[in-house]
Amino acid sequence: MATKTGEKLLYKDASYLIRGACFDLYKKFGGAFKESIINNALVVELKSKGLSVETQKRIDITHGGQKVGVYIPDIIVNGEILIELKVKSFLMQEDDRQFWHYLKSSEYQLGFLINFGSRKLEIKRRIYDKARP
Repeated sequence: MATKTGEKLLYKDASYLIRGACFDLYKKFGGAFKESIINNALVVELKSKGLSVETQKRIDITHGGQKVGVYIPDIIVNGEILIELKVKSFLMQEDDRQFWHYLKSSEYQLGFLINFGSRKLEIKRRIYDKARP
């Protein structure tokens, strides 16, 4: 599948399965549970769709060759896609900005910022291409 500009979607199949897992989970739980429960349930759902899942993987943040901090994403899918979960009434610009910096500081090109707490499921798919900061 190509985008409007003719480019191929990055990790198209996994992205489709991630979105489907989120919608399935949202139908069942909505925003009724805290983030840790949604996280655990999403891991189960993603694995049931045949995806490889890691949780709480530590990613070093470096500056000038020095480790300056650690980012721990909620979920990493297939060793190539970051997932950051929220359960809030709505996502704020600060959530989006923080997620962008996490993605930019990591080795990953694709990430999903997903909010289960709003009236409608919010899924933001972000691509960071190191060639185009």
